[in-house]
Amino acid sequence: MTKDQGHISVLRNEAIVALNLKADGVYIDATFGRGGHSYAILNELSKDGRVLALDCDAQAVEHAQRLFADEPRFFIRQCNFSEIGKAAAALGVVGTVDGILFDLGVSSPQLDQAGRGFSFDRDGPLDMRLDQARGRPVSEWLSEVAAEELAIVFKEYGEERYAKRIAAKVIEARDRQIISTTRELAEIIKLAHPRWQKGKHPATRCFQALRIFINRELDHLQQALDSCADLLRPGGRLVVISFHSLEDRIVKRFIRGKIESKVTVPRGLPVQPAPVAPSLVKIGRAIKPSDGEISSNPRARSSIMRIAEKPL
Repeated sequence: MTKDQGHISVLRNEAIVALNLKADGVYIDATFGRGGHSYAILNELSKDGRVLALDCDAQAVEHAQRLFADEPRFFIRQCNFSEIGKAAAALGVVGTVDGILFDLGVSSPQLDQAGRGFSFDRDGPLDMRLDQARGRPVSEWLSEVAAEELAIVFKEYGEERYAKRIAAKVIEARDRQIISTTRELAEIIKLAHPRWQKGKHPATRCFQALRIFINRELDHLQQALDSCADLLRPGGRLVVISFHSLEDRIVKRFIRGKIESKVTVPRGLPVQPAPVAPSLVKIGRAIKPSDGEISSNPRARSSIMRIAEKPL
């Protein structure tokens, strides 16, 4: 097994510590990407340990199959991480998983490939699908969406302050000519944006919004998190790395909701019952990357990691 040198996993060492690895444990890397976290986990396991990795990107799965071709402890499944429960059931590990890791967002190779359409820095087809075998590319959706709906997407998924103004300009340009490339869309947004933030491309929030919307990322995240408590064994850890406030808010509320269990007292019961045990307990404070990591990997700058554990 050889290390993949083409991708730097964010908060890699911190994630390994947070998982509290056991040599013979079972772990799920719910967002394989290019395998940095899976590789690090496997390096800490004995011959009896196992890693189940998930990714909806066919290129990521092909990479995993090459990278771990001779690794009997590693299993890869092509699916959205919202299907984590089905994947765990297929491997027969429901209720026995020692740790689950989510590294959200897109991987560096996906951003760097112009043909995937994620980046405004590289001209390519306006696609943005994480799984290119499913769904509609952004260009197709953008060809028929109304200005009002586009503004809502920019506002809710990109937290773009000037959503209405930018959406109106995008639709105005689209009505003259179909927008089919990332550079075309980035230039339209650039010209429409009235106030640029220093050090950030004016299309950043809008591109984020379109990617999240077209892939239903927030819906899938909520579905995946809802499955995790049942998959973990007592003492098992959930570790989630987020890259923007929308993702982190869902993770934070999910963990808080699992902790704050409510109790209903049956009518006429003379004694208050003991509180229901929480299904997950928050571990420590949120962790952010060091200045050194941000310096060596600028894409880590917005990351934040949260940890929860299933009580014994």
